[in-house]
Amino acid sequence: MGHRRLMARAPTPDFRLDASFPRLKALIIERTGHFYYQDKDDVLWDRVRRRIHATNARDCAGYLERLADEARGDGEWSLLETEITIGETFFFRYVEQFTALRRTILPDLIARNREERRIRIWSAGCSTGAEPYSLAILLTELLGAERESWRISILGTDINEAFLATARQGRFGKWALRSMPPDERARYFTAESEGRWLLRPEYRSLVRFERHNLLSLLDGTSPLQFTDFDLVLCRNVLIYFHPDTVLRIVGALRDCLVADGWLLLGHAEPNPSFASLMQSVSLPGTAAYRRPPEGAAPPPELSPPVSPGLLPLAPPVWMPIIPKATAEPPRSAPAAAKPPPRSPPSRLPSGAVRPPPAAKGSGSVLEAVRAKANAGHVAEARALCGLGIEADPVSAELHFYDGLLAQAMDLHLDAEKSFRRSIYLDKNFIMAHYHLGLLLLANGRQAPGKRSLANAARLASGLADGQVLPEGDGVRAGDVRALVRVHLDAVAAAGAEG
Repeated sequence: MGHRRLMARAPTPDFRLDASFPRLKALIIERTGHFYYQDKDDVLWDRVRRRIHATNARDCAGYLERLADEARGDGEWSLLETEITIGETFFFRYVEQFTALRRTILPDLIARNREERRIRIWSAGCSTGAEPYSLAILLTELLGAERESWRISILGTDINEAFLATARQGRFGKWALRSMPPDERARYFTAESEGRWLLRPEYRSLVRFERHNLLSLLDGTSPLQFTDFDLVLCRNVLIYFHPDTVLRIVGALRDCLVADGWLLLGHAEPNPSFASLMQSVSLPGTAAYRRPPEGAAPPPELSPPVSPGLLPLAPPVWMPIIPKATAEPPRSAPAAAKPPPRSPPSRLPSGAVRPPPAAKGSGSVLEAVRAKANAGHVAEARALCGLGIEADPVSAELHFYDGLLAQAMDLHLDAEKSFRRSIYLDKNFIMAHYHLGLLLLANGRQAPGKRSLANAARLASGLADGQVLPEGDGVRAGDVRALVRVHLDAVAAAGAEG
């Protein structure tokens, strides 16, 4: 009983939003640049309160005192930044980007630097290290026997110390390796216990990790070594910053590059204003820019009606981009309002295996479709998708994947029809609304495109920010709302300039 009385008298933190929360929020945004939280008090509070609870602070005012404490403040800021940053990543994420790196960007760097035999790469916002390690693997494969005679430097940075500590270990679970075939996983990693895999030392040795805040590029506090990079990757980081800050950061990233150096951004991050800073390079499904040589004329604006802000048509991360020559011819659409079964091709492409009959949900068929797409066999994956739809014509998921596959093959009319069938069957299919909106915008159909994106955002607003969306490959409801805002702002900016 005495123990119970003691526990009853113990003070408990007050988790209500108090008068000091706006000041705490402003300080967090100022220090981290995460303008993403400007209109997301509930999301920010959910993450901040964990640290308030962990430090036994009574409220926001007490927590602000801890952050300002000379002895404990820096350490607490690191822990807080760990809470408010998001790090979902895996190896070779965004196949279309790594296709561009493998076929165009890295071969260009190897050719241009062959005499010096040196390449410097920066992965900004590297999370737990999958992106820079993927680059180390890819460069090693491309250089082959020449690798030992090259000086390869790959820098991974993040604001989150916990992510960096994980990255330095080079250990990953099956989830981070989910897009990698077993034979490649065995070639690049050493199996450990409990489903953990250790990246082999020849790849780990090419990468180093440092804590870095992109805002330091703007106030002059960034270390001097952040310069003369051949390639900078800054994917899915800029969406967290204020639009005015984004333009300044892109300009600063450009200045970190050598002449003709490459900058890769996230597929939802390009902005028409970037055309005044760098030369946009047309690569399938990839937002790529180059720093013009010294004294070169200003980079030209992209021709209308497509602006850089309307280019992100990237499908889920496993979806490869294939040469147009291998694409199937367009198929005519059924006239009925309700999607009828679609006749499969009379003969599957070479190497394709007819899947088992699909049941409701079409799980086994979807796995077969994903496996073919992951392996780069888009035409075969779409043929399997057609067979699955024949067996289960009311599967919204199969119609959705058919749309993504058609989109990857530049069959935009087919893709639109498949996305619309998917939505007809499931009006709450957020990713179908989202991809339909991107497709329509990229084809100059702004009004219906904006409506589709708005539908995606409206449906996502009814879910918690951190809820992972079906068939979104890790995309969360909050991510969709943020991305829709980026796209709609880009449309408005392009209209204002026109």
